[in-house]
Amino acid sequence: MAQYVSASFAGRDYYMNAWVKADVTGMEMVLLNELGANMGELLYRNGAVHFSSMVFPQSLKPEYIVADFQLCFYDPLLLKAALKKCGLVLEAGEGKRSIYRGKSLLIEIEETADMVKLINHLRGYSYSLKGDFGAS
Repeated sequence: MAQYVSASFAGRDYYMNAWVKADVTGMEMVLLNELGANMGELLYRNGAVHFSSMVFPQSLKPEYIVADFQLCFYDPLLLKAALKKCGLVLEAGEGKRSIYRGKSLLIEIEETADMVKLINHLRGYSYSLKGDFGAS
């Protein structure tokens, strides 16, 4: 699926297009600027993540991208069980997911048919994905 990404990370704003293929075997992302130039590529297969980019800071951890994608789109029942093992709690309702450690809100996710917004309070970043999520 094609997605439009607007992100805020380390005091900078990023705007890009993403081509995302995700299924039971893994995930592939190609990030492009508005002129179609490659800004980065991510591959997640067999538990290993590879990310290459000349644009994004070296401090960007690709594991966070994969984890955020899973938090946004994976089955909430499976996520609850996995997060519980890490001492975290997932609250999921209609179009909203919240992840807590104790009473501290770590991550908020809101989803509509054409947008997903994630705010990571713990790590200090946020982004919005725009696409046709109602069709997925």
